Amino acid sequence: MKKNIAIIMGGYSSEYAISLKTGSVVYKHLDSATYIPYKIHIFKDKWVCVTDDGKEFPIDKNDFSVRINERKITFDCVFNAIHGTPGEDGYIQGYLALLGIPQTSCGMYQAALTFNKRDLLSTLKPYGIKCAISYYLNAGDVIDEQAIVSKVGLPCFVKANKAGSSFGVSKVHEMEELQNAVAVALKEDDEVIIESFLDGVEVSVGVINYKGKVTVLPITEIVSENDFFDYEAKYLGKSQEITPARISPEMEAKVTNVAKNIYEILKMDGFSRSEFIFKDGEPYLLEVNTVPGMTEESILPQQAHAAGISLPELFGNAVELALAKK
Repeated sequence: MKKNIAIIMGGYSSEYAISLKTGSVVYKHLDSATYIPYKIHIFKDKWVCVTDDGKEFPIDKNDFSVRINERKITFDCVFNAIHGTPGEDGYIQGYLALLGIPQTSCGMYQAALTFNKRDLLSTLKPYGIKCAISYYLNAGDVIDEQAIVSKVGLPCFVKANKAGSSFGVSKVHEMEELQNAVAVALKEDDEVIIESFLDGVEVSVGVINYKGKVTVLPITEIVSENDFFDYEAKYLGKSQEITPARISPEMEAKVTNVAKNIYEILKMDGFSRSEFIFKDGEPYLLEVNTVPGMTEESILPQQAHAAGISLPELFGNAVELALAKK
């Protein structure tokens, strides 16, 4: 009997448009011989099931069901395609866990931790994971430019602490730019992380549980045409994403080991895509994404393709592992 799969997409953050693209690709490629996929749009003002003819049917939040043409539909599993809040920060994971509905991403704690860059880096540093030097600010704090530059140097990166897709990120070259960069970050989140600039090769490493085994996918090298791997570089073609990365076997072995260790240290499930920059031959962690982009052009699907894993196999594997956990 086919399983009903709710593909949740949209969300409450600036990443909603990217999430809709991811969700649509999952809907297109999920094996229709095994699953019945449903597109679920989740926004602040509505949770609806959207049919192929564009009709919307409200989700009953009491049990995450939907009534379509007088027939009540419940879901065997949720495929989480929401980037940002509430899909990548633990809220959806907690809600679905209370309802006993399995979902394809990591657990509530892991999602909340990885979405908070400051907390993630603080958790991993005792395990020997290398990170940039950082300085923290909260909304309302005095911005001491001299103290910031003294600690992290110039240039530096000012980032919204809890945001993705490079929203709220600025590269600062002069001290006078700090105030505006912090203001940009605070539009996305009330917490800011300012990090030292790491000059080196940037790579993205996908780690998944594939058929019950933690698997590191072929590594992608990021070459941005812009000053850094910003929104334009990620989504508007202003970068090269080279898989496999043009790095030495020693560098590949190091970053593979670190990415796998992070996945296992955090007791992750589902997908993860970690970003690193090599400095003096050593990988420095930038961030971990637990709901990475899944369009045909996205990095993790590129890596899966290089590993011989098709999109239907990639998505179906995630659903089957989630169902097995139940």
